[in-house]
Amino acid sequence: MGRQFNIRSKKNTISFQIDVKPLIITFLLMALTVSALFSGPGFGDPFFSPVEIGQSVFGIGNVGNEFIINTLRFPRSAVSLLAGFCLGIAGAILQGIVRNPLASPDIIGITGGAAVAAVSYISFFQDTFGIQWLPFAAIAGALLASLLIYVISWNEGVTPIRLVLIGIGISAAMQAGTMLILTMVPDYSASQAYIWMTGSIYGASWEGLRLLLPWALLIVPLIIMYSAILNVQELGDDTSAGLGLSVQKHRLVLLLSSVVLAGAAVSIVGTIGFVGLVAPHIARLLVGRSFSYLLPSAGFIGGLIVFLADIVARTAFYPSDIPAGIFTAGVGAPFFIFLLIKHRNKF
Repeated sequence: MGRQFNIRSKKNTISFQIDVKPLIITFLLMALTVSALFSGPGFGDPFFSPVEIGQSVFGIGNVGNEFIINTLRFPRSAVSLLAGFCLGIAGAILQGIVRNPLASPDIIGITGGAAVAAVSYISFFQDTFGIQWLPFAAIAGALLASLLIYVISWNEGVTPIRLVLIGIGISAAMQAGTMLILTMVPDYSASQAYIWMTGSIYGASWEGLRLLLPWALLIVPLIIMYSAILNVQELGDDTSAGLGLSVQKHRLVLLLSSVVLAGAAVSIVGTIGFVGLVAPHIARLLVGRSFSYLLPSAGFIGGLIVFLADIVARTAFYPSDIPAGIFTAGVGAPFFIFLLIKHRNKF
């Protein structure tokens, strides 16, 4: 329930309403994410207490502990949370603009486009140009895939259901292209690409965080400002146009923003699937359908999903370090089937 606030001056009174419950939940999710960031380095073998983590962060702890915490585990926690944050918001945007609960970057082909470009870069160009250009390659691939989807879907505008169906077809084609590239490269490059494709946070570094953070800082504030437009677009194209909204222009901007976030995240952590599908649904249950709260909440939940998947990946089967994408797929695939059954009358 919203709470009414009034600001009075000598001449005017300004009234506005804030939904207190979703606001509190959003801040709790943010606090939980921050807690995960600083507690994550403690999980593993050896286990570190919060005191030992704090000592290492401030440079007053054991030298060996500092290397494990500050160099190996801290960036791993930060990268997993930020990548999941980007994927969660990207999924919420897509579900908003296409008004379809099955939409997510990996399902409609955006992640597939990023994967083709990233695997090509890893296989043929990384040794020459370095890892710093990998995000640009992945984003370019995601943009090309989304452009292809958008062009094929266009018929005096783009309808949500057409966008999803064509996106699924493009996704299958991109997966085939990725497999074709892997058959053409040396075994060493192919093994690197295979590990990346499964969605592994193993080897995450401060360099990876530095490459991903600028994209999040650039796109996320823009998307938050667009939350009101997403709320209007949920009413349908005709109603949105009747309210004076330029539907196709805003849909394109939102789609490109989702593509950039998904492509940047995928370039660093690989094709971790179903995060962009599951996180918005959980957020919708917690904070409702208003995108002012849904977007940041989906981001925090997405970050926590990838973070927890990585924690399980590196602790449950120790000393093996299983790719986190296996665990997100293990949860996300049944959830996707559940959504298909639940919404079967809409398709």
